[in-house]
Amino acid sequence: MNVLALIPARGGSKGIPRKNVVPLAGRPLIAWSIEAALQSGCFTRVIVSTDDEEIAAVAREYGAEVPFLRPAELARDDSSGHDVCEHALRWMDENTGDRADYLFELQPTSPLRLAADIQAAMQLLQKTQAPAVVGVCEASPHPYLARKVGVDGTLSDFLPRENIGFRRQSYPAAYAVNGAIYVATREAVLDLHTFSPPGTVAYIMPPERSLDIDTPWDLHLSELIMQDRLNSSRL
Repeated sequence: MNVLALIPARGGSKGIPRKNVVPLAGRPLIAWSIEAALQSGCFTRVIVSTDDEEIAAVAREYGAEVPFLRPAELARDDSSGHDVCEHALRWMDENTGDRADYLFELQPTSPLRLAADIQAAMQLLQKTQAPAVVGVCEASPHPYLARKVGVDGTLSDFLPRENIGFRRQSYPAAYAVNGAIYVATREAVLDLHTFSPPGTVAYIMPPERSLDIDTPWDLHLSELIMQDRLNSSRL
């Protein structure tokens, strides 16, 4: 299979300025996703889509390709992430003749995923012949624990719990998309405009590899987890 790895990394970010190149355990954030992609051995090419020259230079330093700079209209706060993926596929088709069968999106804000997760997701894709595989982790807290606050300050259930009860052990398993793994056929991406077409299969990941960095607190937690992982590997 011809599988293209795409790491989208625009220059602007609000919660953490320059987030994609902010240091994490001694490396720029984006470097961890590039390293995992290259170590997995699953991809014909690993490219970074960015509008930012500094991010492009860092990406090349760590071994990724940056064959183009993303158009400004795809680097705004309200730009669609899926449009970025479609742009990358079409650009590669038109400018390199390298027609990918699958697109594997690796968000740089999920640095705790392993090369082994990428390999396992690809194996799951091949085994099931699914049109897509998406990374998930167990939802925490469970959706049945969510509450609404009324205008008068009173609490009520966000979801009805008829015949469910209040014991957590009786709740059905619930999962949340973790942002770490997205792989789909080119047809799903370009024609259906989604990474979750009918028949999508879940790749279940543990919470310690599912953290998506959006706030300084997320970055702090990721630093602790990554340092612990690195320390363990040195033992």
